[in-house]
Amino acid sequence: MKTKISALLILLLMAVGVNAQIDRSVMPKPGPSPKIVLEDPGEFELDNGIKVLVVENHKLPRVSYSLRIDNKPVTEGEKAGVSSILAAMLGNGTTNIPKDEFNDEVDFLGASLSFGSSSAYASTLSKYSERVLELMADAAINPLLTEEEFEKEKEKLIENLKSEEKSVAAVANRVGSALAYGTNHPYGEFVTEETVNNIEFGDVLGYYDAYFNPQNAYIVVVGDVDMLTIERLMKKYFGQWKTDVAIETSLPEPAPNVQYTQINFVDMPNAVQSNISLTNNVDLKMGDEDYHAVLITNKIFGGGFNSYLNMNLREEHGYTYGARSNVSASRWGASRFTAGAEVRNAVTDSAVMETLKEIKRIRTELVDDKDLANAKAKYVGDFVLALERPQTVANYALNIKLNNLPDDFYTTYLEKINAVTKEDVKRIANTYFKTENARIVVVGKGSEVIENLEKTGIPIMYFDKYANKTEKPVFSKPLPADLKASDVLKTYIEALGGKEKLENVNTIVQEMQASFQGQDMTTTLKQMSPNLLVNEVSMAAMGTVFKQVFDGEKGYMAQMGQKQDMPAEMVEEMKSKKGLFEELNYLSDNANMELKAIEPVDGKDAYVVTIETASGSKTTNYYDVETGLKLKQAETVKGPGGNEVTQETTFGDYQEVDGIKFPFTMSVPMAGTKIEFSTNSVKVNEPLTKKDFE
Repeated sequence: MKTKISALLILLLMAVGVNAQIDRSVMPKPGPSPKIVLEDPGEFELDNGIKVLVVENHKLPRVSYSLRIDNKPVTEGEKAGVSSILAAMLGNGTTNIPKDEFNDEVDFLGASLSFGSSSAYASTLSKYSERVLELMADAAINPLLTEEEFEKEKEKLIENLKSEEKSVAAVANRVGSALAYGTNHPYGEFVTEETVNNIEFGDVLGYYDAYFNPQNAYIVVVGDVDMLTIERLMKKYFGQWKTDVAIETSLPEPAPNVQYTQINFVDMPNAVQSNISLTNNVDLKMGDEDYHAVLITNKIFGGGFNSYLNMNLREEHGYTYGARSNVSASRWGASRFTAGAEVRNAVTDSAVMETLKEIKRIRTELVDDKDLANAKAKYVGDFVLALERPQTVANYALNIKLNNLPDDFYTTYLEKINAVTKEDVKRIANTYFKTENARIVVVGKGSEVIENLEKTGIPIMYFDKYANKTEKPVFSKPLPADLKASDVLKTYIEALGGKEKLENVNTIVQEMQASFQGQDMTTTLKQMSPNLLVNEVSMAAMGTVFKQVFDGEKGYMAQMGQKQDMPAEMVEEMKSKKGLFEELNYLSDNANMELKAIEPVDGKDAYVVTIETASGSKTTNYYDVETGLKLKQAETVKGPGGNEVTQETTFGDYQEVDGIKFPFTMSVPMAGTKIEFSTNSVKVNEPLTKKDFE
């Protein structure tokens, strides 16, 4: 015991002595940058011009093969989308092995194999490495490109485009790139349903011949291999790949930056948030002297959680869940600075002005020593950590070749990062963050945000969802004289079937089908007057994944086996309901209702009615001017952090059941995307009892 006590005393005294020698009020001086030593990969070239890089690593019995065809970016013009269809068709069998047999063998070997329009990747255990390489080469050289698969992939692409029509993020990305680079530039053109319909099977075959060939090809091999074996296998499987087509493409210059700061606005009436992106083109290559200083400057401004932009828009003002910036580098002379976020409609103008304020700050004020040190530490940590992956070494070697970088680019990387000064950051911000020549692309709901955006004094230009310049949209139409919100609700009730029929409904059982994250999902909704509810969601492979129950007095929610009581405020909200049709409740309770405007919803004019109940819930409903039916409902709820979040549900395909119309399609937000429900069945006045709501 005495020995243990003595040892503890010695350790305590040592700790006190060490602490006494450290002045914790002074930041420690950073040590020298870690010395980076990168082994050069083995390298050889096949007779057909394919360059092969090999990184041997015998720690794990795994091998990966990466094929990259380094073509210059090309425009696809009126047939934009042909490369996407080719990418989807590649890797699904060969002229020697049918599709199902090919995919079954890849699965049996426990391998992964994927293709892009100018790339391929395979990964497997060492003992299967030769066979997987053989399959990869066969799929690249002898792809099974059939007209039947072409039609399938073409239809899939069109369906994907349709699903993105209402996506604010997709529109913002498309319009931002198109305006920045120009639609005649590979980085600015986009795929539409029209361009996809222009594509024929022969176009895919022609694109493959022209661009998927050994010309400009590199293969990177990483893992449990040896150089001599890889050289033999590459000659055996890829050495026979030939091409008679030599394509020379010219790359147009990207569109110039605008002459003055301007807002480029796209109106999307379905937007519950505004997507803001400030952007200007830059000319930055990895080999430029400014490259490392640009990385640090962007990290401080908007490249991380503690950045200027995120601390302002998220932490200080609560406008968004996250704000980011980026400066891309391109050896083709087409790169840009972007900064933005998705924000609530009500603060769109404020978010724009705060973004400009933060750019002005980093351009006019020297950054704090701590911010500079943190940005450098982040890059050093990420760089050193990445070196633990053998794939990193190969990618660095390939980067040096493709970007014509000096041989010591990565060995001196950290030295150059740590050499960036506060003055460099200020200079870089003034060089690359061109607010005076910036477009501020805003995609949002014009009827709610334009009035305040106009007050910023920044000129506004209007564009459609495909980057075509337009006139300022008409966001709302004049309301008929003497029309009241209650009149609109009464018209809706009549459109459904009339007050008497609705009041005679005691129960509703509805079953709906949807697809979520690649899985079929079934929702069964049971309701009994005045307010009893069961909402059960199941997936084929998992059974019930969510259940919500309210028995008139109390309720609970169960998710993935975890059950919890319904929150008190939700219980009170449920108790306040007095029937199965909300509009009847609103009228009988004399809810606070206001007829706001006539606005377009999916091409139809709709009356906009805001409703606030006695319990404090806020809803905005949109009723078709022509039919009276409800097209959309927007509910304001509390999100994480206490911020108000608007959730939209859209309705369509109304069908009559027992004399009452129900929407047979419904789109609801879930996990950051829209889930499209279709109704399988609706049953009115089914015999239900309280036991069904336990």
